[in-house]
Amino acid sequence: MSNLEAEPREQVCTPGPVPGTGTEPAGSPASGAADGSAPGSAGSRVEVVTSREVPLGGPRAMPVRRTLPQRARSLVGAWCFADHYGPDDVAVTGGMDVAPHPHTGLQTVSWLFTGEIEHRDSHGVHARVRPGELNLMTGGSGIAHSEVTTQDTTVLHGVQLWVALPEAHRRAPRNFQHYAPPLVEFPGGRARVFLGTAFGSTSPVEVFSPLLGAEVEIDAGASVRLALDPAFEHGFLVDRGAPVVDGTALARAELGYLGTGPDSVEVQAGEEPVRLVLLGGEPFGEEIVMWWNFVGRTHEDIAQARADWEAGAERFGTVEGYVGERDRLPAPALPQVRIRARRNPPTAAPR
Repeated sequence: MSNLEAEPREQVCTPGPVPGTGTEPAGSPASGAADGSAPGSAGSRVEVVTSREVPLGGPRAMPVRRTLPQRARSLVGAWCFADHYGPDDVAVTGGMDVAPHPHTGLQTVSWLFTGEIEHRDSHGVHARVRPGELNLMTGGSGIAHSEVTTQDTTVLHGVQLWVALPEAHRRAPRNFQHYAPPLVEFPGGRARVFLGTAFGSTSPVEVFSPLLGAEVEIDAGASVRLALDPAFEHGFLVDRGAPVVDGTALARAELGYLGTGPDSVEVQAGEEPVRLVLLGGEPFGEEIVMWWNFVGRTHEDIAQARADWEAGAERFGTVEGYVGERDRLPAPALPQVRIRARRNPPTAAPR
């Protein structure tokens, strides 16, 4: 998924309380409602990260809710981008039609609840993204892809996630992996683990840092205690219902952030069943600069990737078979200031 039409401006992808553009002066607000983050309930270890609505692609601009990155929190583990969209009436919005666009330094994770998306990339892959099935694309040195809602899709609903690649692997070769995780039942709910290990289920999909990704459903009125890896920080992205996580109520499209330390957490559903996407990972101990669709380490990394894309460099390859109003997305202009990287703050949850 491209970040161009949603937000054609510079962004810094780093964990912790930093401004969203990376260009604000020191002393800019770093927490509270203005930047998308707020403390959880008294005594809770959960920080609430709200979303903002932005338009994405299509002639009528399908709306998406962007939870990561935010000024107050830009990463959860290596997860550095989270868009939540739908249920979207394709007849009204036009659905998703994102022309070929580039990526560097990351893996993209596509996960749907409803609908179907046609994927084409410069690795030569032509695939369908379907509900309950993971499509993961690796674009280390460079890859390009397109995403289009299929003709028989009437409602589109899902999440698009990005994973930052660590320095040792950020030039990993192009790759694409597909995995349909089994449904795991537990008292009070069920889950599909698409990355990492949880609920007695392990995904075979290759990632380059310790990660967890799972769709979790909890029955109406149920209270469950989920086991956690205490070395991980976790995010609970709410798709449906109004769960209470460790005593903190979360609304739809909010993300509850929990730092390292806890080995379990209680999640309660109210009168409606809950569906959330559970994201986890070891704190990402590297500085990262993220702008448009590129993840790098320096301003120069980003500027070079942009120049290469605009020049049609081979590092991104060619996407075959896409038919649309334009052949490719042009990169926006670089900001007039240097794009800054940020350091990781402490992530342990208060006790």
